[in-house]
Amino acid sequence: MPRPRARAKKTSRWSARVMATSDAMDLKAGVFKAKRPRDIALSLKKSAEASHRRKSSPFRSAMSMLNFEINRGGRNLSSERKRVLNQAKQALRKLFGRPPAPAR
Repeated sequence: MPRPRARAKKTSRWSARVMATSDAMDLKAGVFKAKRPRDIALSLKKSAEASHRRKSSPFRSAMSMLNFEINRGGRNLSSERKRVLNQAKQALRKLFGRPPAPAR
């Protein structure tokens, strides 16, 4: 039986390229590094509402960018960082007057 070939390690990630070249929204530098969930949510809201290149509503664009950051971090996100980003989702829903997400 032939041995599976080892894959060469990629030097760059597609998600990094998307963040750098995406035409979705212009985000403030370091927005996802903020310590307070409300600061992250406010910055995303401001960016989403100011953007003329987005293809959806400001809420959906902002939530999409936040989810992308969470998914992009994957296993490398600490539990504290993941908690802050998930709290930012709740803060974003509150800022846009959306109902809270259903409990899982």
